[in-house]
Amino acid sequence: MGSSMSMESTGPRVFSGGIWEERYGYARAVVVGDRVIVSGCTATVDGEVRHHGDAYLQSRTAMDIALEAVAMGGLSREDVVMVRYYVVEHGHFDQVGRAIGEVFGRVRPACTGVRVAGLVDPNMLVEIEIEALRA
Repeated sequence: MGSSMSMESTGPRVFSGGIWEERYGYARAVVVGDRVIVSGCTATVDGEVRHHGDAYLQSRTAMDIALEAVAMGGLSREDVVMVRYYVVEHGHFDQVGRAIGEVFGRVRPACTGVRVAGLVDPNMLVEIEIEALRA
């Protein structure tokens, strides 16, 4: 699915160039020792929310972005130990869960899903955080 973002690492911080990172003053990911902690990712690519109305495809795009940040932090999908996701519609839990299952399959990280009132852009249906730990 590819995010088409260009990640940049400056020491323990990874930046994707996303509009919210600069506007709200945070990094896409932070490397702390053997951990890579990835901020919430949505399906925003080049400043635009992709896959309007499709929670499954938004999830896949968000995870692509998150996993790219994990890789920039020196770890891989197999090192992911926690996935947290936030949906705005109850009916999206299964779509997001299916996407997580496809992406992480045998890795089987811990996972928490929460329904929220909304995200920063009304076109965003899901936001996903990932934490990875070098075993």
